[in-house]
Amino acid sequence: MSIEVKLCGIKTPEAMDAAVEAGADMVGFNFYPPSPRAVEPDVAAGLAQRAGTRTLRVGLFVEPDNELLVRVTQSVPLDLLQLHGDLPPKRIAEIRERFGLPVMLARPIAREDDLRAVAPFEPLVDRFLFDAKPPKTMKDALPGGNAISFDWQLLAGRSFRRPWMLAGGLTTDNLAQAVEISGAKAVDTASGVEDAPGKKSVEKIKAFVAAARAL
Repeated sequence: MSIEVKLCGIKTPEAMDAAVEAGADMVGFNFYPPSPRAVEPDVAAGLAQRAGTRTLRVGLFVEPDNELLVRVTQSVPLDLLQLHGDLPPKRIAEIRERFGLPVMLARPIAREDDLRAVAPFEPLVDRFLFDAKPPKTMKDALPGGNAISFDWQLLAGRSFRRPWMLAGGLTTDNLAQAVEISGAKAVDTASGVEDAPGKKSVEKIKAFVAAARAL
């Protein structure tokens, strides 16, 4: 079975077209303004139209209020909501019900306790995304896309009630090792296909997807 690939932080037509042509399963649009990968809804709407029929369009939000979610979902055709931040289960259930879209919950991981904490959310979400928890000393850390990894061995042999995706510092060079150790069936990268934060490389996009397909 092929590894599922999501490319996050798409913000230009060139990157979007490269992701689709390479065969990425999902593309992510970032609606968190502090991120260098953030994109305005009207731009994302245009990019989403280039996705074709097989590439899922994911909207990334950090502790969003309903106003932002309404503004984005009314203009951008999304297939999945990716939620970050300190959201209580009740709020996640409310978002999923109100907007009628599947939800992927991002959980930052640094140690085993972080994985045990996902259990209350399993009945409420459709997927998990496990990303590296940035150290407290990291300056200007983002909720995701910090180009750092966590100990993939923490996921080895574990099972969850929902499908999960591995993120955190994944590149073409370390992808095979990350998948082998963690057992991931789906992977997500943003920084791993960039020349600089927020600047996607067409060549790196193609290489990353090809590396995933070769596993």
